[in-house]
Amino acid sequence: MKLEDLKDKTAIVGVGNTPFSALYKTRNPMRNSYTLGLEAFKNALDDSGLNKDDIDGIIVSRIPSYTDMCVMTGIDNPRLTNVLEGSGRMSGIAIQYAAMAVYTGMANVVACIYGNDGQSVGASYGGEFGFIDNYNTPFGMTSPGASVALMWQRHMHEYGTTSEDLGTLAISQREFASKNPNAVMHAPISMEQYLNSRYICSPLRLFDYCLINDGGVCIIVTTAERAKDCKKPPVYIMGTAQAGSHNPYYHVEDYNWKAMQIVADQVYQMAGVGTCDIDCAQIYDNFLPVVMFSLEGYGFCPKGESGQWIRNGRIGQDGDLPINTSGGHCSESYMQGWGLHVEAVRQLRGECGERQIKDAEIIQYICSSPVCSSHILRR
Repeated sequence: MKLEDLKDKTAIVGVGNTPFSALYKTRNPMRNSYTLGLEAFKNALDDSGLNKDDIDGIIVSRIPSYTDMCVMTGIDNPRLTNVLEGSGRMSGIAIQYAAMAVYTGMANVVACIYGNDGQSVGASYGGEFGFIDNYNTPFGMTSPGASVALMWQRHMHEYGTTSEDLGTLAISQREFASKNPNAVMHAPISMEQYLNSRYICSPLRLFDYCLINDGGVCIIVTTAERAKDCKKPPVYIMGTAQAGSHNPYYHVEDYNWKAMQIVADQVYQMAGVGTCDIDCAQIYDNFLPVVMFSLEGYGFCPKGESGQWIRNGRIGQDGDLPINTSGGHCSESYMQGWGLHVEAVRQLRGECGERQIKDAEIIQYICSSPVCSSHILRR
């Protein structure tokens, strides 16, 4: 079997999420990853028109036990179960596992369920010394944000990119969020506000960092043939690929360039499209510089030119490549890539209201991290 054989053979047929905004702005000790995942699962089932008895595969992430999740959903005898760690790189991997499972017949319909109670448990995603590793902690690198700040500082030094370039991205994503009822942050920001915001880890500012929220997301995957009978128009998986960039440090001198190149070559070859065919991109933005690294790594612009490339409205709603149309992790909610997948599906269905991209037919999801992954989806 060749990788290209998977093209358009699987589809996303249901997506569901919990609220990210008003309902979840305060901590709630009764809310946990299981209850959030369960609510999202119910919403995804309704979205797909399926019932729980149709689901014979369960993949969970940031939810400790697939056994407990199966009990809560009432799925007694799944043919496929798996639990993935809670890092953001797992959202892309979960979709890949689900697609491979239904294509090979290991399962017919797979629900990928994610729950994040980070706000309720007081997560900070950095600064803690509870976990010690020999390569990063002794030097104060206790947060991925510090590592990305180091990489961005290097990028600015090498290529002349500026803080204003990141500001352009932050302003654009916030504008999309202002049109998204479920986004946590709605108030538009100006360049002056961006540049005057406090540093978290120089040269990265407040608006360069992802949010910490509670929320759940579920994505249901099945075969292209089965998808025809579901409630909503299917979103087909044209291409998918991943590659690791495993080093002692989160920060790397090439900005994960080598891994991104491997993924780009595979995903575009499998899908039979190129960057010029992508109508919209959902790019993992735990920190805004990662979006810039991704644009370069996947060939949307030459290496070192992302700052210039995004200017003049290019990444806005009417631009050549709208990016993170929900507001992304820095303005909608940090659902570790899962929410970006949901936004891609809804854009392709034409369900995004004021922020809808006109005639969106092909959307790419990109995650650049120690495990880089990408999907190309079509309506």
